[in-house]
Amino acid sequence: MTPERLSARARSWRWTLPVMTALAALIGSYLVFVAPAQAADTLLSQGKPATASSVQGADLPASAAFDGDPGTRWGSLWADPQWIQVDLGATAAISQVVLQWEGAHATSFQLQTSATGTGGWTDIYTTTAGPGGTQTLTVTGSGRYVRMLGTVRSSGYGYSLFEFKVFGTIGGTPPSASPSPSTPTGACGTTNVAAGKTATASSIEGAGTPASGAFDNNAGTRWASLRSDPQWVQVDLGATTAICQVVLQWEGAYATSFQIQTSATGTGGWTDIYTTTTGPGGTQTLTVSGSGRYVRMLGTVRANGYGYSIWEFKIFTGGTQPSPSPSTSTPPVEATDPKNPNFGPNVFVYDPSTPTATFQNKLNTIFAEQETAEFGSSRYAVLFKPGTYTADVNLGFYTQVAGLGLSPDDVNLNGHVRVEATWFGGNATHNFWRTAENLSVTLPAGVTVERWAVAQAAAYRRMHLKGAANQIQLWNGGDGWASGGLIADSRIDGLVSSGSQQQWFSRNSEFGSWTGSVWNMVFTGVTGAPAANFPNPSHTVVAASPVVREKPFLYIDSTGTYRVFKPGVRTNAVGTSWYNKTPVGSSISLADFFVVRPGTTAATMNAALAQGKHLLITPGIHHLSQALQVNNPNTIILGLGLATLVPDNGVAAIKVADVDGVQVGGVLVDAGPVNSPVLIEFGPAGSAANHAGNPSALHDVYVRVGGAGAGKATTSLVVNSNNVIGDHLWLWRADHGAGAGWTSNTADQGMIVNGTDVTMYGLFVEHFQKYEVVWNGNGGRTYFFQNELPYEAPNQAAWMNGTTRGYAAYKVADSVTTHEAWGLGSYCVFTADLSIVGERAFEVPNTPGVKFHNMVIVSLGGQGTINHVINNTGGPAGPAVNTVYLTNYP
Repeated sequence: MTPERLSARARSWRWTLPVMTALAALIGSYLVFVAPAQAADTLLSQGKPATASSVQGADLPASAAFDGDPGTRWGSLWADPQWIQVDLGATAAISQVVLQWEGAHATSFQLQTSATGTGGWTDIYTTTAGPGGTQTLTVTGSGRYVRMLGTVRSSGYGYSLFEFKVFGTIGGTPPSASPSPSTPTGACGTTNVAAGKTATASSIEGAGTPASGAFDNNAGTRWASLRSDPQWVQVDLGATTAICQVVLQWEGAYATSFQIQTSATGTGGWTDIYTTTTGPGGTQTLTVSGSGRYVRMLGTVRANGYGYSIWEFKIFTGGTQPSPSPSTSTPPVEATDPKNPNFGPNVFVYDPSTPTATFQNKLNTIFAEQETAEFGSSRYAVLFKPGTYTADVNLGFYTQVAGLGLSPDDVNLNGHVRVEATWFGGNATHNFWRTAENLSVTLPAGVTVERWAVAQAAAYRRMHLKGAANQIQLWNGGDGWASGGLIADSRIDGLVSSGSQQQWFSRNSEFGSWTGSVWNMVFTGVTGAPAANFPNPSHTVVAASPVVREKPFLYIDSTGTYRVFKPGVRTNAVGTSWYNKTPVGSSISLADFFVVRPGTTAATMNAALAQGKHLLITPGIHHLSQALQVNNPNTIILGLGLATLVPDNGVAAIKVADVDGVQVGGVLVDAGPVNSPVLIEFGPAGSAANHAGNPSALHDVYVRVGGAGAGKATTSLVVNSNNVIGDHLWLWRADHGAGAGWTSNTADQGMIVNGTDVTMYGLFVEHFQKYEVVWNGNGGRTYFFQNELPYEAPNQAAWMNGTTRGYAAYKVADSVTTHEAWGLGSYCVFTADLSIVGERAFEVPNTPGVKFHNMVIVSLGGQGTINHVINNTGGPAGPAVNTVYLTNYP
């Protein structure tokens, strides 16, 4: 637990009583260590004009770091980067800098000199492993202005310096530097060793701007990325090489903040050899020192709204690279201030004192950007503290709106939280990837309809739509199809009308009433559900959810402290977890979380996990050079704003040890262009522990292979641990978008279950090229399954399982003796060849312990055929008869 941050004024009192003795010792030691390294050099900075990027308060000015008083200090705002600089009054040769840090120090920073103080900064010292305390640094450089540029803080606080002392000689000439341990010896070569070498990138803007365009020695071709941060482009030099210079020829879309990095493997272990937060664009010729087989540019801040674009990325070598100095292998983990966390640039938090126009304008701006951005790169979360607001929340892609109360009724919006389908002509079948959570909604006077016209991956969770005379419509309200969806842990006082929704799953909610049915409507633990009937209307009703735990959520308590509620396990659960109930679970301070912002490395996230931290992943696209490895029980990984994880170079995104109580929620995993054998793994192969008392769970977890770009993954999700709960999963091999094609976004299975007693609620798995779900463990249960078979198989020969036509959507292994499933639908639309046949939708062993209830197969528009519903029973669904139902098997 991190103690709450004191105000600047209150914090200064810490030094007046408990630490007088220590302060005296500090002053005594100061009198010793400030002596200049060279007797002729003098202290140049004391009392000189100072400026800074920010100050925490009026009592913490920049000048306090240069006043010779170790009892005063400069303190910055709590963000990266920050700087403080001093004007020496004339050009000086600098020989030594002494930094006396307060506890809030920099782990990564540069000391820089400049002739003007407004640009042309030259590094004279750089580190990524700053220890804090007092640092006495021997340097070589010259300039009138000297600054400390902090890029990574040691904690959630800002940067804080008691004293910043610069020693040297006014008008002097800096001594010639002998080669240091980090400087290669020998002349730098003139041959561009990167030309024509193999190149890869985090993304490309289009086929005409590949990664190779930056390494072809042709200034008329270029690499360009998607319009998001961070992005990278890298080259394989073929062998470990000593690097002395990098030349970047930027197009107009350049990086202001970036690093040049080297690696031995290209998949991790990256070492910075150059870093800047003030990149000027144009042609940059950079003197560097480092070695590696792989070299990359990692851009973290763009100069404009476009992506990153490089005409040429040239690398020059020479000299002999000495052994690197010892450095820490564990990156620093920033502490989180639970009362004032840094959620990054894509989270907007409002309280009841905020003018309505402020948050309404922000909501409108986000929606205008996101309404049609099906594969866009922006991600947003809009959060409301407890209170009452008037707002019209129209949710577009990759947007989350949520309340910050412990109960949904703690935050009331007078207005709407809605999703419309007008952008797609009333058709809501593409309204994916958005979330409404933990709010109550009171409709405007005279309005009785709330619209939630959505498809997959659009959770309506922990919501309360007030008013018994009101209704929520799950489609566009008159025209167009919809293909959802989920309501969970929610209360609808009035009517739920499903309209043209093809399928829907409702779990542990409370409805005034329900009307509507198309193919597959499933209810578990829902009060106010319709009477059980199948088919026509197709209502599968299970009275209680046998074992369930809700998704963790962020809230703020009465002291202003941010916390995350971790729900406990409920058995035979009926209705919500919160309405007229005391929620079961525990509350965790945000001080125990590491807040992941765009640009955070996977190594840093794993360092936090290894320290026992949870992860709160803020909105953005987060590239992973290594899998997030969860080894501690009860760990939470919680995403805000559809936080997106992209595993690079064929790694997994998340791997979980065989431990109790891990919960992953609110994340989208986007497969990278290099095939990943698995994207998410719960438990290693052979996991055998019993987790019945504290099961792990996945909530609103979405996987995408293709669509936003070329992606490949053999299997999206593997569950090896026992007793895992799935709570709303969409595993999707893209049927449209970038990189969608039979040989492009290759993916065999959506999910493989090897654990026993695994339970899935709301399982959506679509378009995989072999068995979409393979269930090998005993005791499995599924409540609602929705599937589309792969659209674009070019012909029957391309989609064969030995001598069997196609693959079943849901395969229970022949060795399984107990398995049960309720409410399952599988559809086909074979767009390339209408003669293609899938032999069966469901394939199971014929044994009394394996039972399937309420199944449907559909040939959409008669485009292709599913020959049987399950095994050799039921069907066909095809051009003549589009829809076939089967109530029970056996």
